[in-house]
Amino acid sequence: MRKRIFLAMVLVCALVLAGTAAGPVKYELKHAYKIGGAGSWDYLTYDPASKQLFISRDDRVMVMDPDKISAGSEMKDMKDMGTMTEITGTDGVHGIALANDLGKGFTSNGRANSVTVFDLKTLKETSNIKIEGQNPDAILYDAASKRVFTFNGRSHDATVIDAAKGAVVATIPLDGKPEFAAADGKGMVYVNIEDKNELTKIDARNAKVVTSWPLAPCESPSGLSIDVKTRRLFAGCHNKLLAVVNADTGKVVTTLPIGEGVDATAFDPGTKLVFSSNGRDGTLTVIQEESADKFSVVQNAETQKNARTMAVNPNNHEVYLVTAEIEQSPGSAGQPPRRRLVGGSFAVLIMEKK
Repeated sequence: MRKRIFLAMVLVCALVLAGTAAGPVKYELKHAYKIGGAGSWDYLTYDPASKQLFISRDDRVMVMDPDKISAGSEMKDMKDMGTMTEITGTDGVHGIALANDLGKGFTSNGRANSVTVFDLKTLKETSNIKIEGQNPDAILYDAASKRVFTFNGRSHDATVIDAAKGAVVATIPLDGKPEFAAADGKGMVYVNIEDKNELTKIDARNAKVVTSWPLAPCESPSGLSIDVKTRRLFAGCHNKLLAVVNADTGKVVTTLPIGEGVDATAFDPGTKLVFSSNGRDGTLTVIQEESADKFSVVQNAETQKNARTMAVNPNNHEVYLVTAEIEQSPGSAGQPPRRRLVGGSFAVLIMEKK
């Protein structure tokens, strides 16, 4: 009798757990906010502490709190929003790095060959650092070494800055054109070398390259992110693959299919989901990390064309992307076609986990 009662209780518990188990992962477009404004865009950075999203816009950084914008609002003038501000004087800005432990932010200014330092509370510029590197693109703050790294596309090197002092301390030569970068929290920094199909490992404290690993079958790696616990790197490749790489050995653990036109990848430690934003086909590839060496594609969510860069909110697991309508006109004799951003079409997309 007791055995039957026990078995019945086990069955009931199993049914309850089955009924409350999480369903399949699904991301949907929650809101599309038209911000407008002139200028192209590049990297996005989200700060979980201040709940602010930093968006690079050609000669300025737009800063907004996605939680404070009313649903369905169409934002044509930032002053009407009451939730947007700008960091100016960032000529050719590509990326934004945040040092919350120091209360500072840093931007990589590609045309000016400089780094703007700003106060995280006031969002006001505090200094401007000139660098020798040409066209600083990706930028990263490594908390372990308290250093900022800019990855300079034209000069094929990395500039190392003491984040506390705001001074350049070293320049690191690289094999080729650097793209996105990631830090492991222990003093190692990784960067994709796009034109060599490589991943380079840098010792942040000693400001030197440790090694470079081939990423085959990955071609033209762009986006890069990391799971610091499993020590797996996620490289987005332009031959429609995501390469999962062991951060200690450089071994390509596995590859997964993604959409076309990837620029950024991101990892959400709370859900153990890896994301790839694919601008050419307007999709967000969602990949589940089941273990350090086992991954599966669970969705290719529809976003919008040209939505190629993104940031993840680890608090509510939303994914933020930006995009705009692009017109292409025939070029003049001997010149390539011209691409032009349609006025007023620049928008922030918020993808929500269902």
